[in-house]
Amino acid sequence: MFWVATGIFLTCYVAIVSEKIHKTKVALAGAALTLLLKVLTQEDALHNVDLGVDWNVIFLLISMMIMVNIMSRTGVFQYVAIKAAKVGRGNPFSIMAIFAVITAVASALLDNVTTVLLLAPVTLLIADELEIDPVPFLITEVLASNIGGTATLIGDPPNIMIASKAGLNFMDFIVHVAPIIIVIMIVWMLFWKLVFGKRLTVSEKLKMRILAMNERDMIKDPALLKKSGLIMGATILGFAFHGLLHYEPATVALAGAATMLLVSGDDPHHALVEVEWPTIFFFIGLFIIIGGTVKAGLISFMSQQMISLTAPTADNTLVLSMVMVWFSGIASAIVDNIPFVATMNPLLVELAGKIFGSTGVAGLQHPNMLPVWWALSLGACLGGNGTAIGASANVIVIGMAEKAGKPISFIRYLKYGVPVTLLTLAISTCYVYVRYYLLA
Repeated sequence: MFWVATGIFLTCYVAIVSEKIHKTKVALAGAALTLLLKVLTQEDALHNVDLGVDWNVIFLLISMMIMVNIMSRTGVFQYVAIKAAKVGRGNPFSIMAIFAVITAVASALLDNVTTVLLLAPVTLLIADELEIDPVPFLITEVLASNIGGTATLIGDPPNIMIASKAGLNFMDFIVHVAPIIIVIMIVWMLFWKLVFGKRLTVSEKLKMRILAMNERDMIKDPALLKKSGLIMGATILGFAFHGLLHYEPATVALAGAATMLLVSGDDPHHALVEVEWPTIFFFIGLFIIIGGTVKAGLISFMSQQMISLTAPTADNTLVLSMVMVWFSGIASAIVDNIPFVATMNPLLVELAGKIFGSTGVAGLQHPNMLPVWWALSLGACLGGNGTAIGASANVIVIGMAEKAGKPISFIRYLKYGVPVTLLTLAISTCYVYVRYYLLA
């Protein structure tokens, strides 16, 4: 089954990159083959937490899409768009930088998928008003969402998984990961200024047209805005405290979506028909294909080879940490960071038991083991920026852009994602080395 699963994965990946067939068709065909050839059973694909579809992600996406669709009728996104454009004085790069910062901060405090769902419609509107290509703006927000989400435990799913397995808490990520994310954001924005500072230009006439607009005129349904705003606020609060409340994020989002449907007084057909169903089914198919590679042992084989080559010991995990940043970054860009981290976690637990003699707190949080966890977090989260399917936020935004008639090709995304990924992984490598080995 190893070669069958590998063959399905590579064939689907090549087909997605070529873009000759729609990625959703490819993903569903690959998923069907994975089941028909019995790489996974249907039980595995639909009910196995480690191998199958991550229904928490699927229902989180569907619920947030429903809420965004209902809120879009109020005109609030247009209001925010014009307000942001005014703050940036109508300058395209200023607007891009403002949205990048907003996206990064919101992704750290909420989660990156919710953030891009809220901001992508706004970005499309601003680009339309300025008569400028929205693709650089949308990809910038994707990159910012994955960078910002790396900073906290709740910002990106891989961090939640790492924290659960290693027994790390919210403040651990704030102390160990957030500082370097701030540095990465600053360096990246300076780099982006060099790339786009002179390329993104619009006429003074278009700038004045934006500045002359009254954002308050955009609010079409104040009553619904108040209701939906309160529900969205409560939902966001629920995300922040879902761990204390012992609810999964999807449960919080589903409750918010159901409540908003009830108070909107509208036919649910309108909200549901606008859900990005091709994107949802692409995720379902991709989860099943990746689950097949996990069960067949492809990712486990790659991970074990990496650990064998780095030969970590109780006194020295330097090589493992350095390689972990790049291995997890590259692997996460290719196979999606969620299944990658799901595979790496048990391997690192096993490693801790072998070299530190314990799979409890003493081993998992040993001073020489902690840098490996932070290397995994930085590599997996930042590596998700590498390709169009590297992280959930990427797939969501590309789906929304396609629906808006502004498709983002796999190759075009690579032109933005690869340089930023290499830059951020290089900074992360220096950080892990200096903080945990040079200054230790």
